[in-house]
Amino acid sequence: MPLRRLPHSCHRFAAMLGLSPARRVAMAVRFASVSTAAMAAIGAIGAMCAVFADPAFALSAQSAADRAVLAQRWAPVHYQDVDQTGAHALGGAADYIARYDFDGDLDARNNWDRAGQAAYPLAAHAYYSVVETATHWYITYLFFHPRDWTDSFFDTEHENDAEGVMFAIARDGSTYGRLKAAVTVAHTDFFSYVPAGSDWTGNAENVDGTLSFLAHQGLPHPVTAQEAKGHGLKAWPAYDIRGDGVIYYPSSSVAEVPSGPDDRHVQYKLIDIFEPGGLWEQRNNTWLFSGYGSFAGDKSGGCGSGAIGCTANAANAPWGWDDKDDVPARGALASDPAALAANYFRIPEASSPVYTYNPYR
Repeated sequence: MPLRRLPHSCHRFAAMLGLSPARRVAMAVRFASVSTAAMAAIGAIGAMCAVFADPAFALSAQSAADRAVLAQRWAPVHYQDVDQTGAHALGGAADYIARYDFDGDLDARNNWDRAGQAAYPLAAHAYYSVVETATHWYITYLFFHPRDWTDSFFDTEHENDAEGVMFAIARDGSTYGRLKAAVTVAHTDFFSYVPAGSDWTGNAENVDGTLSFLAHQGLPHPVTAQEAKGHGLKAWPAYDIRGDGVIYYPSSSVAEVPSGPDDRHVQYKLIDIFEPGGLWEQRNNTWLFSGYGSFAGDKSGGCGSGAIGCTANAANAPWGWDDKDDVPARGALASDPAALAANYFRIPEASSPVYTYNPYR
């Protein structure tokens, strides 16, 4: 008898049992060869799957475990272009994504200095937040670099760098919803994308391109990319790897350090912005932030050395991201994404502006 795959309604229950997505997809039984006891166990699992298929047990952003499931499901496969030119490149490591506290402390003003030191490896991490309305989930991902750097005379650089993407997910009754659109952050400009076949179209802002997908752990994931040095983020292939580069794949538990500047399979670990003691709870920490939504950063450690400028306090957290010439307020991409999405896109389905979970507000 052919193997049977788990239905979608079983995935949440399987997650509670600690089974990875790959194990869930592969898990199956040959009914002709199992014992009576095994059949009873299978029946119990089936009953639990039926419970979790009930709408009352749909994924909810109010649950940290459910936020993690949603974030893992939609986390992008992430292309990072890498440049090794000049001393500030750290042999390419200045383009590796990392934790904002990769050096073990919350002092953001020593990150430039410590990046590249052997004592502080740049293990790959990314941050996420999930906010929820009755009709949609909005998932924001933040990719952090200790340096925004340059090797060009008369250009500028700064300590710390944080750019990202927001995905709008329609709660269509399926386990993980349907990804309808993305808005990315490239410095002080936002760029909007929709998947092929999406019924969302441009509104106050034009749609800039099509969102691509790659299979990861048996499911399609959106593909994003960051440029070297300044780390602006767009949907791939609007940015792409040109020469050396790292391709990052999402993980709920593994954070790998690239083997070098041209490593094409590195796992990055996802961290909830809203976790206890996490980035959102640290928003008033003056060691980490210079002001609301702005990371602290100074000119120590050689930032701006030579004929290069160095700007202090130049990186922003998601609640500080701002497009220089759009209508939504600073930080709305993360803190009020329903309103930003309604401004950027024509949305044919019902779209509630009322949040059922949004710690930013």
